[in-house]
Amino acid sequence: MGASIVGNEGNYHKAKVWQIGFFALNNTATNLYMFALAFVSYYATGVAGLAVVIVSTILAAMRAFDAVTDPIIGFVLDKTETRFGKFIPIMVTGNIILIISFILMFNIHLLPENLALAAFIVIHAIYIIGYTLQTNVTRAAQTVLTNHPKQRPLFSIFDSVYNITLFSLGQVFVSSYLTQKYGGFTSGLFQELYIEIIILAAIFTMLAIIGIKPKDRKEFYGLADLSANVRFRDYWPVLKGNRPLQMLVLSASTDKLAVTVMMQQPVMVMLFAIALGNFELSGTYSLIIIAPSLFITYFGVVYARKVGMKKALVRASWLGVVSFTALAVIMLLVDNPTDANFESFGWLTIAFMVLYSIGRGVGTLTPSIVIPMIADTSDYETYKTGRYVPGMISAMFSFVDKLVSSLAPALVGYVVAMIGYTEEFPQIGESLTNPLLYATLFVAFGIPVLGWLISILAMHFYKLDGETMKEIQQEIADVKEKKSEEVNQAN
Repeated sequence: MGASIVGNEGNYHKAKVWQIGFFALNNTATNLYMFALAFVSYYATGVAGLAVVIVSTILAAMRAFDAVTDPIIGFVLDKTETRFGKFIPIMVTGNIILIISFILMFNIHLLPENLALAAFIVIHAIYIIGYTLQTNVTRAAQTVLTNHPKQRPLFSIFDSVYNITLFSLGQVFVSSYLTQKYGGFTSGLFQELYIEIIILAAIFTMLAIIGIKPKDRKEFYGLADLSANVRFRDYWPVLKGNRPLQMLVLSASTDKLAVTVMMQQPVMVMLFAIALGNFELSGTYSLIIIAPSLFITYFGVVYARKVGMKKALVRASWLGVVSFTALAVIMLLVDNPTDANFESFGWLTIAFMVLYSIGRGVGTLTPSIVIPMIADTSDYETYKTGRYVPGMISAMFSFVDKLVSSLAPALVGYVVAMIGYTEEFPQIGESLTNPLLYATLFVAFGIPVLGWLISILAMHFYKLDGETMKEIQQEIADVKEKKSEEVNQAN
């Protein structure tokens, strides 16, 4: 049986820790698909025989379609009410669509050449619908999972651990095992990869359903009254009237843009292959940062449980600003940045390793903290207007988040074009010039610092701290109790 309202501890409903841990796997399930999809361009061009330019254009167009689906799916989510719950049917539907789309997507090479392109476009669009369905639940269901201020941050630590493990070990699995087994990105590699992704993601989804099932009940839906009168045109009034949501979207989207930029492959080439002179270090550091990222995440969540998620996000952002600013200054002042690689292990190598690990760790922590904060903005909307619209809140957040983060490739391209790289990105083996060094430091460290600073500024106007959320939960609980008494009297 799920947790109930806790009387002497305020007006909170708790989840068991294992429920939070299980439900966090819903995000990991969709991230598995996102990880595998990063290789789809190799499949579409190398196996299915589609042109590089066409595939790139399709993938760019699908980003726009992905953002458009969010408001629609969010509206559907808020209107959903079944005997199986509000969120579980959406999770199941989304995962089934993902399974079908991946089976079809990685078998278009079996179609006649004149049908492969059209099939790729249609199947990719179907994939996005499934992906959006399941990812929206990750954010929206935070409202029913728990509203306890010391429990909501726990989602962040589970989510971070799962995703650090996924993206670090997943890359090693593909590059060191599958490519060796199949001799590169061949049909056999993709057949094994998509089958393993489908099976693992389905298991994670089932565990997430087990975690959320006791809480996916009407008594935990805001004021226990689904907003049947919510209309699609209510998106604008909700966004316009919910200042905390506006500030959280601004904070999270700039954080996401910063992290996305630093992880772009051209940035990795510029930083490790050219500035440090050893591209293999990019893979080495993906393993090195696992431990410090987990360390930062753990203590960040512990701190968030003590002082609140807003304050933890601000302090973590300042930590990122200091570490990457110091690293950029050091790289500017040293005579030879290549001294920071492992070939000549000295103070510069240690400084780079420590400061870069801290910055990357913060980049992992802050997006994970934001997810449970979305539930706070949803509770604020319920408190202010009486509307329970977690799907709508999640959709607006996701829409802006995707829109901003999709600018990362263009932003990197614009920066390198300013220093003369108009035809191609900087390549491995190029000499390090001063303009190239400045551009590298700006995209690798400067943009993340700017993102964190904007996030800090946005949080200054974000008023949902620990004390405010206590008042909000108290008011919601009082209204629930009053409604319950009115129902009992009427009966």
